[in-house]
Amino acid sequence: MAEPTNSSMRFVILHGKDSFLILERLRRFHEALVTEFGEVGRFDFDGSSTPMVDLFDELRTFGLLSAHKLIVLDKADQFVGVEERRRALERYAEAPMEQATLVLRSETWRPGNLDKLVAKCGAVIKCDPPDSATAIRWCSARGASAHGIELASGAAEALVDRIGNDLARLDTELAKYGAYLATEAEGKRRVTTALVSSLTGASREEAAWEIQSAVLAGRPAAAVTKVRELVEVSQAPEQLIIWSLVDLARKLHDAARMLSDGAPEGAVAKQVKLWGPATAPTLAAARALGAGRAAMLFKAAIDLDRRSKSGLAGELPRTLEAFVSGFSASLRRG
Repeated sequence: MAEPTNSSMRFVILHGKDSFLILERLRRFHEALVTEFGEVGRFDFDGSSTPMVDLFDELRTFGLLSAHKLIVLDKADQFVGVEERRRALERYAEAPMEQATLVLRSETWRPGNLDKLVAKCGAVIKCDPPDSATAIRWCSARGASAHGIELASGAAEALVDRIGNDLARLDTELAKYGAYLATEAEGKRRVTTALVSSLTGASREEAAWEIQSAVLAGRPAAAVTKVRELVEVSQAPEQLIIWSLVDLARKLHDAARMLSDGAPEGAVAKQVKLWGPATAPTLAAARALGAGRAAMLFKAAIDLDRRSKSGLAGELPRTLEAFVSGFSASLRRG
């Protein structure tokens, strides 16, 4: 992991969806400051409730017990959302204190003039989950360096396939493997694809079929229960569930349109890419829905996906449950 920070920086912004990467960047930056200044006092503030004067008083007050201060402002997006505070930070970034380093942390972030000013005296670092290839390489390296395990060929790929690219979740699984293999002799703590299958939850494809099959059954209560199980127990990403629903709605739409045009079921299954146990219930549901209702469902699923990505879906788990209930009920009525 290349280091984008160094001890000369007095102002850093860490933002993005990957909480593990944000924590790791901050940990390494803190270590660099300690190497440079010796003892470093750390002070944490909550951006949703900290008065502006408290933050700047801490920045401008010389430390009594340490040579340097590290000031961390969490939920920074809420703090800078107030114009007066944002402009104060912009002025501070033009001439930051040498005896203190300020780090803003936030999951969401809207770039602006503050970013340009911070870049001159520090860094603005986006911490989003890596792509799959990078995550796979990271798993192998992290497993060896932090957990004393070796990932056999295909094991890292299987792990990323099962839970995605979130580094925090991947590290949790790697720690689980390390604990499981702790009694093995050093050099024999090897994670195989079979071990990944045994200790880690269903793959993304398996999770997708679980929700699709629950919806196709036409039992709203059971479908809602499955959503809760996937989110709360299996910790499946909500976006994966939404993708599964959009994928099912698309298949129903395409199949219903082809069936209404008189296409044989075999040709429909091939065109829509249906196979295995999904084929019969999907074709039956598409035929019962008809092209018109299937088109409305597909449009509603796309709208849910759009709203979830733009923050307009409200409390997403509850929104998902309501959508799945209605989706499944529409198939029952068909």
